[in-house]
Amino acid sequence: MKRERLDKVLANMGKGTRKEVKQLIKQRLVTVDGKLATDPGMHVIPEQQVIEIDGKPLLFKRWIYVMLNKPDGVISATEDSFHETVVDLLPEEWAHKVHPVGRLDIDTEGLLLLTNDGQLSHSLLSPKKKVDKEYYARIDGRVTEEHVAAFSQGVTLDDEYVTLPAKLEILESGDTSEIHVTIMEGKFHQVKRMFAAFGLRVMYLKRLRMGSLLLDDSLELGDYRELTEEELLALRNGSDAPDA
Repeated sequence: MKRERLDKVLANMGKGTRKEVKQLIKQRLVTVDGKLATDPGMHVIPEQQVIEIDGKPLLFKRWIYVMLNKPDGVISATEDSFHETVVDLLPEEWAHKVHPVGRLDIDTEGLLLLTNDGQLSHSLLSPKKKVDKEYYARIDGRVTEEHVAAFSQGVTLDDEYVTLPAKLEILESGDTSEIHVTIMEGKFHQVKRMFAAFGLRVMYLKRLRMGSLLLDDSLELGDYRELTEEELLALRNGSDAPDA
């Protein structure tokens, strides 16, 4: 385990900017293993040592993995001047550290993973890994078996890009149709553009799954929780599969 500067560790745990953290230390409020910390640059091993601020021990976590049920109207970004972002929904100690793994459109709901684990994020998003994403959608128009067959062959989008084969399942077909669709890419507005290629409009879109990770149906819109060890292990095993 590596040693890190105390002020950096505290700042990364959301206890203030580096300047603010140095003030806490100057005010004699920080201890390490029961001893007063006087040097912001002292090196600590946060996984092994007990760090306290004003007598309250800090729980250090190097890696954070959060499942969010993203609501409509929130953008998949870490900052924005005009809209609420997904990290705005998280506690302060997580918000400044994590990033969304991939993006959901502002009007798309559902499963979004946020983490500070860049390696896992890269693996899940790598086109070579072909990590599949499953969505539920309501479609303005009748979805038929002809569409199912077309999706299974790949769909030509408005920019002439041909998608990888996708699995389309019809739940209900009518003037308004309900479907599940599973894709292995993350092109801009991909699901909407795939249906638009057939003159159909996506009215509502919700992501249900990413690889092995299923949206916890007990999470209300805007709610979040940390991944379980089992979920994380399955996600890592899936993303570590050999390149196709």
